[in-house]
Amino acid sequence: MAEKPEVVVIGAGPAGLTAGWELVKRDVPVTVLEGDSVVGGISRTAQREGWRFDIGGHRFFTKVPEVEALWHEILPDEDFLMRPRSSRIIYDGKLFDYPLRAGNALRGLGLLEAARCIFSYFWVRVRPPKDQTKIEGWVAARFGWRLYRIFFKTYTEKLWGVPANTIEADWAAQRIKNLSLFNAIVNAVTPKRNQKDITSLIEEFQYPKYGPGMMWETAADKIIERGGKIVFEEKVRAIHHEGGRATGVSTVVTGGYGPGAGAPEASRTDLGSEHHYDADEIVSSMPFSSLVRAMDPPAPEHVLAAANGLRYRDFLTVALVVPESAGFPDNWIYIHSPELQVGRIQNFASWSPFLVKEGRTCLGLEYFVFEGDETWSMADDDLIALASKELAALGLVPADQVEGGFVVRMPKAYPFYDSEYKKNVDIMRGWLAEVAPNVYPVGRNGMHRYNNQDHSMYTALLSVQNMVDGTNHDVWSVNVEEDYHEEVSPGYTGNKASH
Repeated sequence: MAEKPEVVVIGAGPAGLTAGWELVKRDVPVTVLEGDSVVGGISRTAQREGWRFDIGGHRFFTKVPEVEALWHEILPDEDFLMRPRSSRIIYDGKLFDYPLRAGNALRGLGLLEAARCIFSYFWVRVRPPKDQTKIEGWVAARFGWRLYRIFFKTYTEKLWGVPANTIEADWAAQRIKNLSLFNAIVNAVTPKRNQKDITSLIEEFQYPKYGPGMMWETAADKIIERGGKIVFEEKVRAIHHEGGRATGVSTVVTGGYGPGAGAPEASRTDLGSEHHYDADEIVSSMPFSSLVRAMDPPAPEHVLAAANGLRYRDFLTVALVVPESAGFPDNWIYIHSPELQVGRIQNFASWSPFLVKEGRTCLGLEYFVFEGDETWSMADDDLIALASKELAALGLVPADQVEGGFVVRMPKAYPFYDSEYKKNVDIMRGWLAEVAPNVYPVGRNGMHRYNNQDHSMYTALLSVQNMVDGTNHDVWSVNVEEDYHEEVSPGYTGNKASH
């Protein structure tokens, strides 16, 4: 291998661009291959007629100092806003804090239902669910069956599209704040001066004023300025390997250049043609299953079967333009009404006033789907009509106040945590380490792990250190800590900006 390896990075999302930026800082030649016409992956900021939409919502808060430093290395401090953190659940016409806070939840449910929930909670102390490997049993064991059915079952099944007793508990462990009614009661009656180590949720977070896409558009520009290359609208066809190492990547051109950072103004004339990129090292944020299927020579049948066994949940946003007065202070409102398809609603003005236009705001209704299903395949106008109807049914905005709408679809938004995914990932990891240890899977889809944006970035940062600096970080251990991501403890001095 050359003293400065030639590196190909697959994917220009947070993980891929973090790898690209870390490499060009070390003067390592790098080419980033992006199948789309824009950067950012699921962290992009979609743009329609002057409106900007955050796909899924991205809070810039991290417990990883290296990622915090990287954010401010890419964007100057003045491009960040400090935004208040607020998310609530709408249930039975009432709004509850999310993540759940015991006192708020019990007060909102009323005295009788609160008593039932407390009894249910203590009952699972005596008779815990037998199977806590699935989301249903894991949540019920920590919240009680009544709170589980009220606040978790419907939303979880909307998100994944299958019964909650078939989804592995890993997702809940990563995403849901533990609630202890016992501790909540103790805290309520204990003098504050005697309470030690009480954790709390973050109250504010950083946010790029033009959305998270601003971060990745800037990162792409910086990579190009430092001599790196970013190639758009080329899909990976094959990853070649021989002699125990990957040697290069072949792509096929799928479209003319779009508006992505670094793309030349002229349209491409080589649609359908194949290109080849030699590589000493490869960083891959493409879906792990697609990576394994692209290996040439191909993986053995049992490894391909594992790759084909990985599943994904897809996502679409219907952004509705409404009067500013129809907005709400929350970043998200979670919708637990089983009769409605919408799972969550963003108010983009609550993320940043720079995303919306004066006198109006934009509400993003989020639908969790499988690519190709009935909802995914609906015409945009029909989706806008459905979203307007559901917004009115919630009592948030009358349908006649909706001025227009836009639809953004995002395939493979969520790695699917079924009962076989761990075994399948382990099979694929083991084979890849044997035949091509110079291929580094990173990011959410690249590792088939429901990472936050900062965790995805961290996997890329550590991979580059392993590749170039000779470190031996265990990248697969990132984001396995037990503490809740958006919770801080007394004495925490970490990663919140001081501006």
